[in-house]
Amino acid sequence: MPTASHPRRVPRLRRLLALASGNWLARGYLAVFAVSFTVMFLFPESAFAGSPLLLTAPLSLLCVFLPLDPGAGIDGAADVTAVAVFAIWLLLCALVNAAVLGALATRAATAAPAGVREPLPHVADPAEWKRTDMTGPARPRPQGVRALLAPAVDNWLARGYLAVVAVALGFFLCAAFVLPDPGFAGIWPLMATAPFSILAMAVSSPVEYYSSIAWLSPLIFSIGVALSGLVNAVLLGLLARRLRSREPRPAV
Repeated sequence: MPTASHPRRVPRLRRLLALASGNWLARGYLAVFAVSFTVMFLFPESAFAGSPLLLTAPLSLLCVFLPLDPGAGIDGAADVTAVAVFAIWLLLCALVNAAVLGALATRAATAAPAGVREPLPHVADPAEWKRTDMTGPARPRPQGVRALLAPAVDNWLARGYLAVVAVALGFFLCAAFVLPDPGFAGIWPLMATAPFSILAMAVSSPVEYYSSIAWLSPLIFSIGVALSGLVNAVLLGLLARRLRSREPRPAV
């Protein structure tokens, strides 16, 4: 058969679903989200009604542009449609986040132990043995910060996300140090890099109460946002790698 030599291509949606349900970390996340999702609709005025937004950040925070007030009653077809879109969007965001956690757990489980050498290629020509070091130690894979951050820059998904973070952060810095009234400019980088950016806001906010060092608050917030965006980009990059990877070829 002409296609026998080619590995079977699995649809990326199917692979995404497999990552979102293939390990205990992803399934546990989906279970927590399911509980919070139910609480949000059963008890919309409770303190935990907004937890699904936090659990599915940063993508879920895009739903703030929907014309929907979670605390208001549903009246009319427009409100019903907005609630349906809101619910579907949260479910999709939860699926993506579960797949990210699944990719992270799968990568940790399948990482090769340190010091294990990969199989050496077959060399048919004896002259190739002189050009190929078959006895020397295998070259170690790149380690450290560079290897850790590689998923954030080696795929279009993570690079596109970093571009959005850069625009949001640049707008905030311009508003904080150039414009006379920054207003709510910090909401954009906060939403783009949630949920980790919430820690940056928690650290930078108390600094504003000390007038002598109040100017440090935007810088602390910006550094925290940049780090949060980098962490999110790494996680998205790991997901993109897993979606691109081919499944093992079945034995014939």
